[in-house]
Amino acid sequence: MKPKKITILVREDKLLNGTSNQYKSLDKAIRTAQFIRNKALRYWMDNQGVNKSRLYKLSKELVSEFPFVNQLNSSARQASVEVAWTSISNLYRPCKEGAKKKGYPSANDG
Repeated sequence: MKPKKITILVREDKLLNGTSNQYKSLDKAIRTAQFIRNKALRYWMDNQGVNKSRLYKLSKELVSEFPFVNQLNSSARQASVEVAWTSISNLYRPCKEGAKKKGYPSANDG
């Protein structure tokens, strides 16, 4: 028996008065999307020079490595990678723009 594909919309949605099966499916889809996002972030942290397209390839590789990842459709997997890449971009954007560091002053700041 083939595992049932879980389709998740990329947009945010609410499930009101759903059945317990629907809530379980939604929770499973959310956990799978978070798993892909966390794997993408970890891969980026462990390897130098990783770009967005490499993270998309990683999400495709995760399908063969972890069968439950295949239950999400490809657009949902790509959306998870996009969220990870947005986090990475937001981390480095202030550095590229030359923004001053925030936080407590160091001993050398005077």
